[in-house]
Amino acid sequence: MIKAVFFDLYHTLISYEPPREKIMAELLNEFGIDITPDKLLHPINAADEFVYREHSRLPIGKRSDDEKKALWGQYQTIALKEAGIAPTRELIGFVLGKMSLIKFEPVLFDDVLPTLTDLKDKGLLLGLISNVDKDITGLLKKLGLLPLLKVVVTSLESGYNKPQPEIFREAARQGGVQPDEAVYVGDQYQIDVIGAGQAGMRGVLIDRGNHFNEDINEPKIQSLRRLFDHLS
Repeated sequence: MIKAVFFDLYHTLISYEPPREKIMAELLNEFGIDITPDKLLHPINAADEFVYREHSRLPIGKRSDDEKKALWGQYQTIALKEAGIAPTRELIGFVLGKMSLIKFEPVLFDDVLPTLTDLKDKGLLLGLISNVDKDITGLLKKLGLLPLLKVVVTSLESGYNKPQPEIFREAARQGGVQPDEAVYVGDQYQIDVIGAGQAGMRGVLIDRGNHFNEDINEPKIQSLRRLFDHLS
């Protein structure tokens, strides 16, 4: 019996405003490359996956300035290659420089508050498990998530990073449930879904843009509203 639902944070519950694909398309257009925002959704998702893997290996906040610069350079290289664009040093420098000047505000996906409210009304314990190296209490409060989340476990506080099973099990412990009584929802297959499964939880992949086309045994949803189909 499922008693708890835990969530990833970035790209599962929250996105950014303005949309990154819109800004990146505008910058590439400015550079003389004709591309539309929708053509950058998959490339950005692929680059995000790279950063998540790197963060799980060594948190970004613990890296030197040169290491961070190299990381974000590789991020843009992956995004550009996936979009079929040659990742020249000049182009990467141009995009990184312009992007650093833009203030991206975290915003909730439209399905988040209704879904979490309904889950809580059904008596399910809700929680968050996230690889972040900073205090996110203020962010969760600002977005209206804090009252809905009984458990918040981050890599900063736990000392573990997804996909390490310890971070998932710590969330279950704090929630007073067994791992096999919990579902974990995240947007990264290896780090979120496989990681949760190795800890004994049921992993669910949320793939809002339908980017993940590989055959998997675990459930895949495009909206949090479909989560209710996987809680029995």
